[in-house]
Amino acid sequence: MEISDNINLSDNALTVLKRRYLTKDAHGRVVETPKELFVRVARSIAGADRNYGADDATVEETASRFFQAMARLEFLPNSPTLMNAGKSLGQLSACFVLPVGDSMEEIFETNKNAALIQKSGGGTGFSFSRLRPRNSNVASTSGIASGPVSFMKVFNASTEAVKQGGTRRGANMGVLRVDHPDILEFIACKDDPGEVTNFNISVAVTNSFMAVVEEDVDYPLIDPRDGQVHQIDGREVRLNAREVFTAIVEHGWRTGEPGIIFIDRMNESNPTFPHETIEATNPCGEQPLPPYDSCNLGSINLGKFVRDPLPEDYSRSDPSGAIDWDRLAATVRTGVHFLDNVIDQNKYPIKEIETQSQKNRRIGLGVMGWADLLVMLGLPYDSNEAHALGSSVMAFIREEARKHSSELAKSRGKFPNWENSIFGHDNIAMRNATVTTIAPTGTLSIIADCSSGIEPYYAIAYQRNVLDGTRLVETNSLFERQAREDRFYTDELAEMLVKRRSISDIERIPESVRAVFLTAVDISPEDHVRMQAAFQKHCDSSVSKTINFAESATRDDIRTAFLEAYRTGCKGVTVYRDNSRPSQVLSTTSAQSPSDSKAHVVVKRPTKLPGFTEKIRTGYGTLYVTVNLNDDRPFEVFAQIGKSGYTTMADTEAISRLISMALRGGIEVGDIIRQLRGIGGANQVFADGARIFSIPDAIAQVLNRHFGTGETTDSDDLPAAEICPECGGAMLLEASCFSCRSCGYSTC
Repeated sequence: MEISDNINLSDNALTVLKRRYLTKDAHGRVVETPKELFVRVARSIAGADRNYGADDATVEETASRFFQAMARLEFLPNSPTLMNAGKSLGQLSACFVLPVGDSMEEIFETNKNAALIQKSGGGTGFSFSRLRPRNSNVASTSGIASGPVSFMKVFNASTEAVKQGGTRRGANMGVLRVDHPDILEFIACKDDPGEVTNFNISVAVTNSFMAVVEEDVDYPLIDPRDGQVHQIDGREVRLNAREVFTAIVEHGWRTGEPGIIFIDRMNESNPTFPHETIEATNPCGEQPLPPYDSCNLGSINLGKFVRDPLPEDYSRSDPSGAIDWDRLAATVRTGVHFLDNVIDQNKYPIKEIETQSQKNRRIGLGVMGWADLLVMLGLPYDSNEAHALGSSVMAFIREEARKHSSELAKSRGKFPNWENSIFGHDNIAMRNATVTTIAPTGTLSIIADCSSGIEPYYAIAYQRNVLDGTRLVETNSLFERQAREDRFYTDELAEMLVKRRSISDIERIPESVRAVFLTAVDISPEDHVRMQAAFQKHCDSSVSKTINFAESATRDDIRTAFLEAYRTGCKGVTVYRDNSRPSQVLSTTSAQSPSDSKAHVVVKRPTKLPGFTEKIRTGYGTLYVTVNLNDDRPFEVFAQIGKSGYTTMADTEAISRLISMALRGGIEVGDIIRQLRGIGGANQVFADGARIFSIPDAIAQVLNRHFGTGETTDSDDLPAAEICPECGGAMLLEASCFSCRSCGYSTC
């Protein structure tokens, strides 16, 4: 195999690879280089060619092609393949859907299978729509059913206990049909931030429901046990469709969940329907699957296929000439070959999944680096030209992917379920039931140093944590290059960018640059949806994308996005309004300038103070937090942790002293809460319905319960995100998935 040592990886990519992908010895020491990782993966996946008569020389040639695509960061497979190919675990797929039947035996068999999948690094999707509604009779025990939401909580607890091979956390998608009798309980089940924390949730909306929403009439709820209209005390149960839709909008506005999947549309485009029916998707919604099916994904970095320099006759009105279509086609063929081989090399977690996966041979080739490509071509993300180009690029990728899948079918054989598919009906040879999926690429995009999926930029600069505890400003590489070429880059500007979600009003940046380097908050929800629809039009499966809203967005804005997604042909939609989740904190240093700061005088402690003590369970033992008051305001904090060792007790005392000094110095308690909430620790637990991340987080939760103001930050000035529980960095929401730009930790 021809191997080049020239793998151009960013410092951040190296950090993520060391933490999550490179092989470690028994002592946790990294014993693999990035080059060796790509060689390991390439050789393992190329080995499948031997199943089809290839000799050693041909296999090595294939391995070389796979290696070069990865080493050049032009194509990367999903994380489980990078982590596990060529290793004993050998589980290479990211996406699975499991059925949930309406008996205790079926429910807990699925829970067991989900644990096995998550242990091996996969994410799981479930439809709970087959479960009988809450308060239904259970004939076998003469008891009362607890309903779908209660069993979601069981699955959630199981996921919490499973650490995915030490490299990926558990992630689930929970789906319930809009006509299930428990739909209102499901819609509201994530209002408490401590509940079902390992689930994304989506309502499976039918075409008939969307029709009656417009008509503002009632629709029947269906009992899944017999398919008849649900009855209570002999009366049929119906709900007003517009009121249910309004409830979905309301909770989406409050918390970003539930999302919506258009289940009829997913099945209409499912190549094996009606022989197989799709009930649910993987955790981020981009991969609809029938029960027990899986899909392995990979993404092409589109920014690598822009001609450099741009052609002399390049025109923004017709940007297609700036793309190297021949090289892109070759990479698509490599990607399809790679992903088809993964199906053969995969070690599936359970037999049913192995059978179903090989029956349909679904693959999902997608893209990342789309925002980068647009910037390179000088096209604003929300322009008509950008939407049209997105449609053209995805149409080209799907056409080339299907061509190569058809070629593989002639040499390797059609997928076994071919006769029951649309391809069998039309007599079109295909190796794979599906070939394209647009997935979130949070961690992969860090490795490739590119933008995530088809998302716009979240921000132009971030604060990045490094292992020695210092924080560095990381500026978008394309922006920094442009700024240095145009001579307006300064360190002061970089520091300013860290504190802002948008650069639209920074006058020192030329207007031509501001017009192109748009971020998520610069783009209207309608244009977010239009871009998703442009790619969905030519995507076999679905598209993972978040429709971002400013904190000031109204419920009507959310409603419009849902309706627009349905109107434009999307298969699902996820919304997120800035600062709508209570666990959000600032991801930057304070925006306050030195000239705005106030002098704080430490108030002398009175002899006597009233107060209270609260007990809270942590992963380090029981914590007792005492808060003393002065004029009904918290004045000092004492905390004591039992039987956890002197170091933990010392750290707890130090935190308490610093909090007390800040309070006595006039620092607002809300500022202290925001600084401490969400700080991650190694031993996280659930207590009193909430997750306790660490001792500082526990103290913050006590303060928040008694003194929290509920105030949020101005999201137009400061980027906000969940805190990474591993490194304390900013967690950014892109393509329905929170990921950390510092260490690669991901919620998916």
